[in-house]
Amino acid sequence: MKLILCGKGGCGKSTIATLLARSYAADGKQVLVVDSDESNFGLHRQLGLELPEDFTHYFGHKKGIYADGAADVFEGGWHLSDIPAEYSSVDGNIRLMAIGKIHDAGEGCACAMGSLNRIFLEHLVLEEGDVCIVDTEAGVEHFGRGVDKFADAILMVADPSYESIMLTDKITEMAETFGKPVYIVLNKVDADQEAVMRETIRNSDKIIAALPADKGILAAGLKGEALTAELPEVDAIKAALTN
Repeated sequence: MKLILCGKGGCGKSTIATLLARSYAADGKQVLVVDSDESNFGLHRQLGLELPEDFTHYFGHKKGIYADGAADVFEGGWHLSDIPAEYSSVDGNIRLMAIGKIHDAGEGCACAMGSLNRIFLEHLVLEEGDVCIVDTEAGVEHFGRGVDKFADAILMVADPSYESIMLTDKITEMAETFGKPVYIVLNKVDADQEAVMRETIRNSDKIIAALPADKGILAAGLKGEALTAELPEVDAIKAALTN
C-alpha cells in the first residue's frame, strides 16, 4: 500500500506517519517512510533515525533529475531492496528516505524534489504486505505536481482549526480527480473540538479516527525525541485503510 499523508502545516502529519510506521512494523510488515517535505527536519527524530542523504544527490544535483532523465533510472520498477543503502536509514522493519531538503538560502526552489517524488512513487513496486508512507509538505502543491496520482489512498490530517476544516474539502476534491480514496484523521482534538469538526466538515463520513492531544507525544515532539507512544486510535486508522 502506498499511503500519502497531507494537511496544513503543524497538523501532525509527521506524528501520524511515525505512529503508523511503528504500528505496521510491529505487525511484521516492511515499512518505507518517504520524507518529501523539503522544509521539515523533524520526521527522522520522531522515528529515532538519522536523517539520510538527500535522494536528489543520487542524481548528482537537482538539475540532474531533469537532464539525466530520472525516470530512466527506475525503468522496470524499484523494490525496497533497490534503494541504495547510503540514501536511507533503517531500524528493524522501518526504512526512511528523504527526497530532498532546502539546506541553503538562495539554492533555488523545490521543483526537482517534487518531480523526483512523483517519479519514484510511480515506479516503486511493493511486495504484498509492504507499506509506503509518504509525509508531504504542507498544503496541496503535491497534488498540483501529480504525486498523489500514484498513491493507493490519501490520509488527510486535520487539527482543530478553520484552515484544516476548509482544506479537507479541497483535498477531497483533488483526490477525486485522481480517483483516490480519502480518509480524514482528526488530530490533537478534545471531545468538544471533535464534535464541532464532525458537524462542520462537509465530508465528515470520511473521518476514520480522532486522536487526542497526547502530552507524551507533544513533549517528545518539542524535545525532538523519538515517539514511543502507542495510541489505540492508530488501530482504527489501519482497520479503515484495510477495508
